[in-house]
Amino acid sequence: MISSPASRRSFLKHTGIFALLAAAPNLLLARKAVSKSVVVGAGKFRYECDHEWAKLPSGHQYGGASHGTAIDSQGMIYITHHGSPGSIFVFDEKGKLVRSLGEKFMIKGRAYGHGIDIRKEGSEEFMYLSPNDSTGMGFAKMSLKGELVWQKDRKVIAKDSGLYEGKKARFRATNVNFLPNGGYCLGDGYGSGYMHLYDKNDKYVSSFGGGGTANGKFKTPHGQWLDQRDGKAKIVVCDRANARLQWFSLDGSHIRTQDGLLFPADIDIQGDLMLVPDLHARITIFDKNNKAVAQLGDVEGWREKVLGTRGFRNKPDQWRPGRFIHPHDACFDKDGNIFVAEWVAGGRVTKLRKLS
Repeated sequence: MISSPASRRSFLKHTGIFALLAAAPNLLLARKAVSKSVVVGAGKFRYECDHEWAKLPSGHQYGGASHGTAIDSQGMIYITHHGSPGSIFVFDEKGKLVRSLGEKFMIKGRAYGHGIDIRKEGSEEFMYLSPNDSTGMGFAKMSLKGELVWQKDRKVIAKDSGLYEGKKARFRATNVNFLPNGGYCLGDGYGSGYMHLYDKNDKYVSSFGGGGTANGKFKTPHGQWLDQRDGKAKIVVCDRANARLQWFSLDGSHIRTQDGLLFPADIDIQGDLMLVPDLHARITIFDKNNKAVAQLGDVEGWREKVLGTRGFRNKPDQWRPGRFIHPHDACFDKDGNIFVAEWVAGGRVTKLRKLS
């Protein structure tokens, strides 16, 4: 379900999303009915679930979705979106909007915010952004103030890798993860399914993956992270449409595959815990041995309702507190709280405040 940008566009068209967004006041009224805070999880993984944590003032909207999450060293939370103004909203820990950024990634008034990750380099922090559009916008590096450092579009990626010859070759970046040597790995999740490695000087090194179902191949490698939980640095990739995770060495050699997921969208790691938001209505936390120790928001029968009800992402009156619709990204803060951005009409950012 909803496995590609093309299918999403068709889905939006036939479910009347644009008409729904035009009726924003009614949407907000419906959402107030499901904003009550509840507790989810059990044992060591209990969280107070606040679906209305991120407060937007008048004149600001998430548009068709909230997409990416990241946190800087000061505890500010960054959310990418498809609304306005800009393509990035920055919140303080209480959910108050501090500023809007990323006007560079807007086309004809619509934002294309998608993947976002933040890294400190020297004394300054930078955002690495993977805007989601079909114009070959590529990916970019920006300061936390929104100043563009550089941008690499489809033509640059094609020249570097030699993998995008011909008009049918697609490139649509989804996420970036950082490497121990100062480089990074860029995922072409909505394009041709390659992962591209760059060094600390932003120079292209190599690529791995490509489309397919065999180990080492991908169908929508939507998000990835550096996994060092066992003391050995690896890249772990959400192979979304293949419903699995895959691990690779830092040069792109396949190590192992873990099946049994639903539609994994992205990854964050804190200590021994790996957080995987799954677009099919749940959040999973894995331990150091990659055993699922918590699954949040996915109670019996709920996922079937979400996936089986036409246009459910557009029907907030049917959403329920403590249950997720389409988690698209999530991240930990320093205290173990979790922030979740969902691919739903009007956007939704949930704070899971850790209780135990």
